[in-house]
Amino acid sequence: MSIIKICNLTKQYTEAERARVVLNQVDVDFVAGEFIVLLGPSGSGKSTLINLISGVDEVDEGQIHVNGTNVTMLNEKQRTLFRRDHIGIVFQSFNLIPTLTVLENVSLPYELQGKSRKEASQRAQAMLERVGLGDRSASFPDRLSGGQQQRVAIARALVHEPLVVLADEPTGNLDRKTSEEVLSLLLEMTRGVGKTLLMATHSMDIIPLADRIYRIDNGQLVEDTERLKRGALLRAELESQMHAQIAAHMEHS
Repeated sequence: MSIIKICNLTKQYTEAERARVVLNQVDVDFVAGEFIVLLGPSGSGKSTLINLISGVDEVDEGQIHVNGTNVTMLNEKQRTLFRRDHIGIVFQSFNLIPTLTVLENVSLPYELQGKSRKEASQRAQAMLERVGLGDRSASFPDRLSGGQQQRVAIARALVHEPLVVLADEPTGNLDRKTSEEVLSLLLEMTRGVGKTLLMATHSMDIIPLADRIYRIDNGQLVEDTERLKRGALLRAELESQMHAQIAAHMEHS
């Protein structure tokens, strides 16, 4: 089932009095429960596409349907409410509110849905436990490491049970080890429970984990099946090595 359907999408910006087409007549369907990777260098249009799907930005032409709702037909207030109820977003720069505690940051989206503060706090605490930060609920964001802040951001993006999670370079500000931990957590809490995860990145390390890979090339969204095949082979090889290590460990023990 298509969870995101994009039809004839076009978006351009004006730079130095000249029009620059970022996305040009894009047509694509994203299926529920998939992990989709958007590849491309900075400025290629990855963040633009995420902003259009989430309703943060408006299209110039075309339509975007998310779970059957035509987001492009909603006004700004309606898009905000739709995003609040159905979409979770994880940013590269975390975007936590510095004057709120970790618990308050995570509970905020749930409170905005009209839930009581007590219910929202209980839900937020449960999410913090899931991301391994249950003991940091009273801390402020600036007391956490970058990896911990991104874990909080993931908890905040998922606290209201969105169908679609959009991640814009979520590991871009993290070291390699922390990036792997954050990515593993994000996949576990999305694809593992049937949610759709669409991630914009320039990292090649993510490829073996993807269900589908797209690259933005001159405004077009092109499915990269060859890279997906190579990623699948690498994933199979890594899994085989892991199983062999486990078997060897059990044999020696």
